Amino acid sequence: ISEVELYRTTGLQQLGFNTLYQLLASPHLLARAETMLLVPDLLAYWLTGRQVAERTNASTTQLYDVRARAWAEDLLLRVGLPPRILPPLVDPGTTLGPLLVEVASEVGTVGEVPVISVGSHDTASAVVAVPFTDRARAAYISCGTWSLVGVELDEPVLSEAAREADFTNEGGVDGTVRFLRNVSGLWVLSEALRTWADADLHELLAQAAALPALRSVVDLEDDVFTPPGDMAARIAETCRRSGEPAPASRAETVRCILDSLALAYRRVVRQAVELAGRELEVVHVVGGGARNALLCELTASACGVPVLAGPVEAAALGNVLVQARALGVNLPNLSAMRRLVSETQTLTSYEPDAGHGPGARSDELGPEAPTQEAWDAAEARVHRLVRG
Repeated sequence: ISEVELYRTTGLQQLGFNTLYQLLASPHLLARAETMLLVPDLLAYWLTGRQVAERTNASTTQLYDVRARAWAEDLLLRVGLPPRILPPLVDPGTTLGPLLVEVASEVGTVGEVPVISVGSHDTASAVVAVPFTDRARAAYISCGTWSLVGVELDEPVLSEAAREADFTNEGGVDGTVRFLRNVSGLWVLSEALRTWADADLHELLAQAAALPALRSVVDLEDDVFTPPGDMAARIAETCRRSGEPAPASRAETVRCILDSLALAYRRVVRQAVELAGRELEVVHVVGGGARNALLCELTASACGVPVLAGPVEAAALGNVLVQARALGVNLPNLSAMRRLVSETQTLTSYEPDAGHGPGARSDELGPEAPTQEAWDAAEARVHRLVRG
């Protein structure tokens, strides 16, 4: 099956850990298997005894037909996987049943406690809590250890251009599509901090903010940055090999990481809106990265539009909102859920011209925030490194 045909059916980014490949690599397990449950569905089975597959997570397996919103049984048969092992699909918000009697007894609950399916892929729940006011003109970055960068759509984008750009079409709550790409997140920074056991992150961020912008940039999607280890040494070596100035201090390393991450966000946000035929007026940053003011400032500067940061605990809030609706709270659609998020959560706005005019947040980026021309030049440098 060609990559083109596989993409037209499943709409997924080619990742080596997709469930399709895991199953094909485990024929000895398949021969003995009665049912396959993904981890969230296994938890639900232990709680209720019911075997189902929640749709948003199922859509990430490469066993799912993104247009039919059903298991891709023809695909499974062609690659020799038994469709019988796949359980029925359910949507987020489905009441799966009460806790099993033995579970209720063990945890000491009184009365029936319902177990409700949610967007069990964490990004699906996180996107529920992205406080869009007009999603047709907005992109999101769910930023944590890794980053998911994209837009919310009603239909998948299965064009050859989307496949070549390595974008994925994953299911969202209420039949939406998460058109996104996995890119590096704060993993590189967290690994650097782990190596520097005595480092103070707040102090390093303050020092990094005072440094010249875009002095050194690297391609954080390079495989060299995927395994755990000494990221500062890898960044320095990557810079030396590519002709970029190697960071000479921890603060310079942090600045390189955040400049490079903002540059990756810029690239993927622009690709997402172009491939989806959308406009861009704001980028929402949710997850732990929303706490990093310097990263949010740099992302606004790089993308050339405001960044609205928050909520930090988007995945947990999206989970709760879907459960609340299932239990009768008046949240009829995603727009109502998002209004509630906007009204109750602390959100911070970052302007793209920080450091360039009245009211700009020059405390973060300083008086010489990068211009779009500077970001273009940095992008060309990274492009040359990737091609070279």
